[in-house]
Order: sequence, then structure tokens, then C-alpha cells
Amino acid sequence: MFQPVSLFIGYRYSRSQSRSGFVSFITFFSIAGILLGVASLITVVSVMNGFEGQLKQRILGLVPHVVINKQQQAFTNVDLLISQYSKDPRVKGATPYLESEAFIQAPGKLQGVLVQGVYPEFEKQHALVAQKMQVGNLDTLQSGQYNLIVGMALARKLGVKIGDKLRIALPNKTIFTPMGRVPVQRTFTLSGVFQVSSQVDEHMVLIHAQDAARLMRKPKDYVDNIRLYLYDAFDADAVKAGLVNNANGKFDITTWNASQGNLFAAVQIEKNMMWLMLSLIVAVAAFNIVSALVMVVIDKQGEIGILQTLGMKRHQILHIFITQGMVNGLWGTILGAIAGVLLTLNINSILSFFGVNILGSGFVAQTLPIDLKAEQVVVIVASAILMSLTATLYPAYRASKTQPAEVLRNE
Repeated sequence: MFQPVSLFIGYRYSRSQSRSGFVSFITFFSIAGILLGVASLITVVSVMNGFEGQLKQRILGLVPHVVINKQQQAFTNVDLLISQYSKDPRVKGATPYLESEAFIQAPGKLQGVLVQGVYPEFEKQHALVAQKMQVGNLDTLQSGQYNLIVGMALARKLGVKIGDKLRIALPNKTIFTPMGRVPVQRTFTLSGVFQVSSQVDEHMVLIHAQDAARLMRKPKDYVDNIRLYLYDAFDADAVKAGLVNNANGKFDITTWNASQGNLFAAVQIEKNMMWLMLSLIVAVAAFNIVSALVMVVIDKQGEIGILQTLGMKRHQILHIFITQGMVNGLWGTILGAIAGVLLTLNINSILSFFGVNILGSGFVAQTLPIDLKAEQVVVIVASAILMSLTATLYPAYRASKTQPAEVLRNE
């Protein structure tokens, strides 16, 4: 027998078949509770990671990470600035553009949109739209041809198809006509449709930057915004801090936090609350070990007294019952981790097999996004083991305080 005697006895106690049915019942459900809690926590957190990742891709893939604005003036050295900003290792690319609120009109339909004037040669290298084109491509935006690209949701709402004529009007730009003051407007031809599966599909319209400049009554090469695409959108504040130090107040610099920060903060709060609630389930299951161990201690009073009379120290008695409780906790945690990983990796197949439409009828694709992170699994497993250890301390302490003379007096 190579292991310490206290560990050996504790392990034997955990496998004992002679204890009462009620103690076995509590022990089984403590293990099952930990198993279900750990498996649920791994699965739910992985799905939440997946949804958060898709949110980043769909929103932050299109929303500018950092925007540099010339404060109602045109940049005079765009190429030089783009080259300078692109040298930052955190910057994936930089693109110039114009932007304005507008109305888009189809026969019998009118919709408020955000018009962006872009240069396709820059955008197709970095923008998510270039990867999500359903019909056509960004190269159809040629200066002077007055083509436009809209989202799939907006195209359906307006009831238009490729080649249809759409009118764009700028409510904040007006001109005088014999009929009085009217918004600046121009007819464009629909040349492409994109779909990024977010609200952007319904509110974003892309046209060539030079066409946008003419529509806004600006010089042909007018550009008042440069946006930076970052490798990690959450570096935006650090990049902004560096740009502010070099701008000397000449530029107005904003990040995606200004428009989307509250959304991601809400997602993070929801994710943290899910962690808390499911962790409490694991904690409750782990502390069922207390009830089981207390009853085992009461049941083993005579044996504890005999072990003490044979010379076993109190700290060894403590180790016996910590070992017994930890064996149960480890079984629940390990089996729960295995079940959680397997469930996470196969959850879409399981839902498909049972025909469960978990996302509702509004979603064509019923695939849950999954992002299983090994470090989170390790944290969950370590936390469950720590909770199990904590739950064993009080019953083990009670056992170590047993007085052998009192216990064996009536034996």
C-alpha cells in the first residue's frame, strides 16, 4: 500500500456499498448535480461565446472601428495619411469615405438610410461587405455611373431588383428651384446586394465616393472621413489615444464604442449573469456533499473511534473525509466536463435530430454558433473542484473532533 493510509481509507469509504440507502441517494444526486451543472455551464458559455463572436463579426465588421474626421473640412493628403495610419501593427487597413443621412425612394416606397461614399479599391480589401455580397460586387461602383449597393433586407423592403432605378435625396442639403427649396436628389441604379445578417442590411447604402461628393455638392475628390479597420476592434481606445496625441486637435477621432459600446456592454453583462447563475447551480450541487458527508460521519462514529485508538491523528481523520468528498466531487466534475464538451460539439446535430427549432421560425439557419474555449473549460473544472473541496471541510472537521472515549463507551 503505497498511498497514505488516510487517502486509502477515504477512497475505500467513497466506494463502500454498506452505507444506508438514504446516504447513497444523497451522494448520487450530489454527483449528478455537479455533472449537470458543469456540463450546462460549458455548453451555455460556449454558445454565448459564439453569439458574441457573430455579433462582433456582423456589426464590428462593418461599423468603423476608428473614425478620423476633418471637422467639416476635406483631407488634402489622403494617400499619405492612409499610408501613415497603416503602419500601426494594430491597424488592418485604412479607407477614406463620405457619409450622410438620406432618403431612398422606390416606386411607392420611401426609407431613411445612411449613405456612404466609398472607394471600392480600398473597401474590397478590408470591409466585410465585400465578403458578403450576394449579387454583384463592389467594382460595379464606378465614378460617374451612379450605381448603388444596398442590403438584402432593404432590397426586399423596397421590392427592387438589380437594374432598378432608385432615387436618393439628402434632407440636409437643399437647392433653390422654380418650385422653391427642395432636397438635393439623384437617381441611381441598383448594381449589387449584400447581406451581413444584421440591422445594417436595412439601413446602409453604398455609392462611389466621387458620386457622393457630387451629390453633396462637394469637389470631386472631397473626403472628410478616414476609417481604420483593426485586427482586434477592442484595441480601438488604445489606437485612438495614440492618434489624439499626434493630431494636435486638428482631427475629431471617435471609435465604435460611441455607437455600439452599450450593446456590447449589455451582452457582456448578460454573459456574466449566465456565468453567475450556472455557477450557483454547481455550488448548490457541490454543497450537497456536505449533507452526504455529515451522515457518513455519523454512521462511521465507531470506526473513527477505533482508528483514533489505533493511533491515527486528527489531521489524518480530516484527510479521510476530505478524500471521500473530493472523490465524489471529482467524479461529478470530470464526467460533467466530458459531457459538456461532447454536448457542445454535437448540440446542432442533436437539435437537428430531434427537430428542435430553438431560434424560432424567423431564422432560416438553425445552427447555433459555438465557440468552445479550453481556458474557460479549465476555469469551470477548477471552480467546481474548489467548491467540492470547500464543501468537505466542515464534515471532515466534525469527524476529526470525534472523542473516541465517548463513542466507544457504549460499544
